[in-house]
Amino acid sequence: MTTSALSSLWQAAGGDPAALDHIRLEGEGPVLPSSFRVAEMAQAAIAAVGLAAAQAWFARSGQWQTVGVDRRHAAAEFRSEQLLTIDGRGPGSLWDPIAGLYATAGGGHIRLHTNFEHHRDAVCDLLGCFAERDAVARELACRDAVAFEDTLHANGGVGAALRCQADWDAHPQGQAVAALPLIAPERIGDAPPRALREGPRPLSGLKVLDLTRIIAGPVGGRALAAHGATVMRIASPALPFIDWAVKDTGQGKYSAYCDLTTEEGRQTLARLVADADIVLDAYRPCALERLGFGPADLARLRPGIVHVSLNAWGQQGPWAGRRGFDSLVQTAAGFNDEEGRAAGDGAPRALPCQALDHGTGYVVALAAILMRLRQAGEGGSWSVRLSLARTALWLRSLGRVEGAFGLVSPSAGDMPDLMEDAASSFGTMRRVRHAARLSATPAFWERASVALGSDPPVWPHD
Repeated sequence: MTTSALSSLWQAAGGDPAALDHIRLEGEGPVLPSSFRVAEMAQAAIAAVGLAAAQAWFARSGQWQTVGVDRRHAAAEFRSEQLLTIDGRGPGSLWDPIAGLYATAGGGHIRLHTNFEHHRDAVCDLLGCFAERDAVARELACRDAVAFEDTLHANGGVGAALRCQADWDAHPQGQAVAALPLIAPERIGDAPPRALREGPRPLSGLKVLDLTRIIAGPVGGRALAAHGATVMRIASPALPFIDWAVKDTGQGKYSAYCDLTTEEGRQTLARLVADADIVLDAYRPCALERLGFGPADLARLRPGIVHVSLNAWGQQGPWAGRRGFDSLVQTAAGFNDEEGRAAGDGAPRALPCQALDHGTGYVVALAAILMRLRQAGEGGSWSVRLSLARTALWLRSLGRVEGAFGLVSPSAGDMPDLMEDAASSFGTMRRVRHAARLSATPAFWERASVALGSDPPVWPHD
């Protein structure tokens, strides 16, 4: 199954078919407690990025190399934020106390995402209650899930009503997403081919601006850094963040502040773009356009740029501009409902990891590498669009497994062979090693995560 999943992903991304002769996929069977093929998805996604790096190395050296990915290791990397420890301490709960699934009127359910204070306040203001789980549950028990979902989004909050897959497929947003390809490249400008820079690793010299937050986009930047790219994460000092996610997904990256609401911040970003190869963007549609950094602006600032954007719900349809997160897409798109049915008790349950975030993150890295190679061959400036909701359809397409709910998601202590230590300013990190093994150019992170804004907003070594 993983071989076909990888082949379909590789073909969708436009990879060289010859690369598939050099893949070695190890392990079989379910690894995580889910009826969906999450471990196979992880293995295929990480292998595809490894193959893209190998194709970049072939473009540099004329030599292919073997790429190996173990299924157990890939599944662990899809749970990296849960397995990271610093000085022996794990993250505890990654969720705000009132986040999660609630019963609503008429047998419905709604999932709230309240990890950011303003999203939590939106829930409590609408319900007229304190931020206490029992109080929120009492108020939601008499609300209609779909009606509250719409009201919440209209008032700056985020949540998703529980739907079955058939209801999602019939929903206007579900239909809009189903009409999109998994990877949607578009030529956004003319530019001469720009050769790859020389270097000892597949992505050496590749400059990546990571304008993403939370998990999906940052995972993509982390994967590019594992193969030698110089990744500069740009954050706004005014926006909230999830501290543990920053520590987990910041491996290998530089990190600088840049406030795009100021003229100075916009000028700083424009200087960075002018020497970048790739820009990763997880803003909602049109948000960067309003700040002067939409795809057309990027192509003007840096002819030959590769722009990769992702959002939650897709770039078309009535929810295209809606805020969203992995957990909410899982709920709306039928995964929580299906997991409950498959487990036998009917109780809605989440996937055992943020599979849509991680899956989309690796597709981000895959698209970025292959589009940069395409630019080197035929020129042009390029934009690629991805979404968590479209990645969800890819996971669905892989089919289902039975009997996996008896499994227990492994802890870091259960798999010391997959972990490594790294000294950081936060303390000693014990993190999941990158799961792709390249025979000629091993993947690794040259630096540990740093706090947001730790570096000046200039390309290192310039």
